[in-house]
Amino acid sequence: MAQAVKFDRYGEIDVLNVAEVPDPVAGPGQVVVRVVAAGINPGESKIRSGWLHDRWPATFPSGQGSDFAGRVAGLGPGVSGIAVGDEVLGFSNDRSSQATHVLVPVEQVAPKPAGLSWDVAGSLFVAGTTAYAAARSVTPEAGDTIAVSGAAGGVGSLVVQLLRARDVTVIGIAGPGNHEWLRSVGAVPVAYGDGVADRIRDAAPDGLGAFIDTHGEGYVDMALELGVKPDRIDTIIDFAAVEKYGVKAEGNGNADTIDVLAELADLAATGALEVPIAATYPLAEVRAAFTELEAGHAHGKIVLRP
Repeated sequence: MAQAVKFDRYGEIDVLNVAEVPDPVAGPGQVVVRVVAAGINPGESKIRSGWLHDRWPATFPSGQGSDFAGRVAGLGPGVSGIAVGDEVLGFSNDRSSQATHVLVPVEQVAPKPAGLSWDVAGSLFVAGTTAYAAARSVTPEAGDTIAVSGAAGGVGSLVVQLLRARDVTVIGIAGPGNHEWLRSVGAVPVAYGDGVADRIRDAAPDGLGAFIDTHGEGYVDMALELGVKPDRIDTIIDFAAVEKYGVKAEGNGNADTIDVLAELADLAATGALEVPIAATYPLAEVRAAFTELEAGHAHGKIVLRP
């Protein structure tokens, strides 16, 4: 039997369990992948808690996870150009990647670059495509100054680097413990908390051209107060602010293609994009993994290793 993370009701971390499930069998156009690494994401916590029920409801019993990397274990009829044993990375649209095996259409996997670690490959999809869409949404140009909230998190750390690759001055909002890393990738670190708007003004005396919010909790309001135009503000979390102010909400759903994932994987494999790994956990310790994630201080991605 395969194993998969499941929950049968909305709730806190203690509703998560690892259950035995039938081994998936590939149908026409599908592949089964034996998962080596599967990233976890904040959005999964919000879905599990019911916070996003109106937008993305769960059907019980629900699985979890979109990101994965592993080895092809089975091929369905009509699948070509890929073989059992091939190393791949990809994504599931069925909340099913946090498992020992995942079943997906062949169009949702791509070859894992040889130089890419399993942990990075298995945690790149949601954070990577979200960062890609968010950075693109504010039309960055060389010479811009753009602030990023949650700049050392799983998404924010990638946004910072994608913007720096376009010769943008990045103001990275993060805790002091992450300031050294932000400097290492060419960003200007600013501590969050009381007085953050004044610290941003000091760091960007000529003003901000755009703002990317990966954290929520009032950063869209602050960006507007700092004079950023609504069409150059993107938030991946503050949907109330999107409705209230008309700012953008471009994220994973605006770039969730295998071509974008393959592009990001190549950047990471060559060292052009650093994907920090904060921690890894066995699949059986999924509750501990989400406990660390939900504490909100991890620098980079947290990964399950089935």
